[in-house]
Amino acid sequence: MPPENVHSCQKLLTTRQNSRRGLLISQHLCLTKTTRKTEGFFKVQRQKHHTPSTTGSTLMFSTTSRTTWSAFPLPSGPMQHISMELLFLDNAVKTTPLFLRYLTNQMHQQIPGSMVIWYDSVIENGELKWQNELNQSNRVFFDACDGFFTNYNWTPQNLEWMADYCLTNGRKADIYVGVDVFARGNVVGGMFETHKALEIIRNHNFSAAIFAPGWVYETQDKTKLRHNQDKFWALLKSHLYIHRPALSLPFVSSFCQGFGNAVYWKGKCERKRNWFNLTAQEIQPWYYYEQLDGHGWIQSRGCPEDAWNGGCSLLIDGLIPAIHTSPICAKILSVHVPLSEALVCFVYKSSSQVTISLELKVSNALLSEDEQKQDVKLTRVSPVLLPEDHELIQQFPSIKENTWNTTWTVRFSKLNLKGCILKEIGLNIQMVGEPSDTAFSCRMGEIMFLDIASLHVPSELVQDFSIHDIVWLRGAGGSSHSTSCCLYLNATLQWSYSTKLVRHFKVYCRHLKGPNTKIPEYELVVVGRAYSQLYRITELPVLEPPAQLELLVEPVLQNGFPLPMSCWGKRCVSYTEI
Repeated sequence: MPPENVHSCQKLLTTRQNSRRGLLISQHLCLTKTTRKTEGFFKVQRQKHHTPSTTGSTLMFSTTSRTTWSAFPLPSGPMQHISMELLFLDNAVKTTPLFLRYLTNQMHQQIPGSMVIWYDSVIENGELKWQNELNQSNRVFFDACDGFFTNYNWTPQNLEWMADYCLTNGRKADIYVGVDVFARGNVVGGMFETHKALEIIRNHNFSAAIFAPGWVYETQDKTKLRHNQDKFWALLKSHLYIHRPALSLPFVSSFCQGFGNAVYWKGKCERKRNWFNLTAQEIQPWYYYEQLDGHGWIQSRGCPEDAWNGGCSLLIDGLIPAIHTSPICAKILSVHVPLSEALVCFVYKSSSQVTISLELKVSNALLSEDEQKQDVKLTRVSPVLLPEDHELIQQFPSIKENTWNTTWTVRFSKLNLKGCILKEIGLNIQMVGEPSDTAFSCRMGEIMFLDIASLHVPSELVQDFSIHDIVWLRGAGGSSHSTSCCLYLNATLQWSYSTKLVRHFKVYCRHLKGPNTKIPEYELVVVGRAYSQLYRITELPVLEPPAQLELLVEPVLQNGFPLPMSCWGKRCVSYTEI
């Protein structure tokens, strides 16, 4: 298994760190008591989860005071959720607030933007007694850290009381009201009625902690997971605020969700098999269903049946009623990207009944932080398409290299919006011909904003490429009908390369020498993708010895420019039978 798969749980936090907005998945701390007889002492120990636990995950959402891009206080690093469901000794409960304050200060120093959240279980006298609210019995822990996560069996009366509780000291947004999606016990909402709990929470301007959203997968029809996921979150949509990811150019997203049933690159299938790797997840679009005037509708969802890059594309389909003669604008992304002179590329497929064009919304970069926080009026921009013979495309021929595909449409535009901030990306959909009820579909493969000035930056070289931890194995052939014994290579590849402008790395192999003359030399074979400077090759079939194998690493840049092979990392492995 490649190392990037092993670290998929860590990437849940990293993805959040990169996006800096919205969905936050808490990483639990397990506090275990040590064997000291004279004092209450606790050590902090991370739970060792190698894969994400859907049932045990808690999604934390903040309220309106934390919805803007600037000075956004939700963590850019890990969120630590302190859950101590045990009876405290007297000395332990007295020192716990000191420990919490120390932990919180250390987290802030070591990981700027991180948060420590206390779970509602123990009260100030050490008794294990869930309160389902913040009150005088547990406020001492709230005062010592960044936030408070209530138990799930609250009532509307608990929230009304907390809303009037004078000792919250203006920190209502730091109170995360727990919602159990499984609806265990006497709770408000849960399951497909979770939105009822969020409505009450939002009415009092508290934040929310949604526990165990894995209910959708674990209890519903797994063959309809995508549909049920969209249904679940669509019901919560009106109670969730927009958290725009603050990004810089180049900004690229192919809407990959980090899993799929095939791996695509430039619209072509590289490998046909199921996979899951959250490290591959890119900035996610809006997923929604909306009714249009009359009996029309429009929806967007992730679709793994075809993709431009990664494991899925964004599928937008619907019905445009005959009375709707003006273009429909399908919202795709909400972001915060300072712009300069930029090249825009978008890749799509659409049905012949409609025409497609981009619509952008920008704000003035000179607005103050407070003004940016407000719902300022955005300016609409419709990028003008560049002809194929435009000088910019001719100047950088690699822009269109390997992008022209028989089934995908690739379009380029040039923006000169220096001093503006990109806020919204949408798609204008216009019916063709005489007005009539028109069913349509459009598949978005990728959206890309490139800083034109950075296109002149020279390419870097892969450095310090090494191969270690080599293990040779013999086993049955790759075919189920094979009776021969094959040789397999297992090895760890490591290299150095700046990851700032890299989407991923492609790992290849090719046989240089071997006893079988029927296998062509120098034919590159894709082994896999790496999302860090480390990759573990497992059970790679190789030629019988004596032979020579070359392993190569290609950095795949965000701007889509192919690097010459002279910039790749290369190492040869010669082997023989002993």
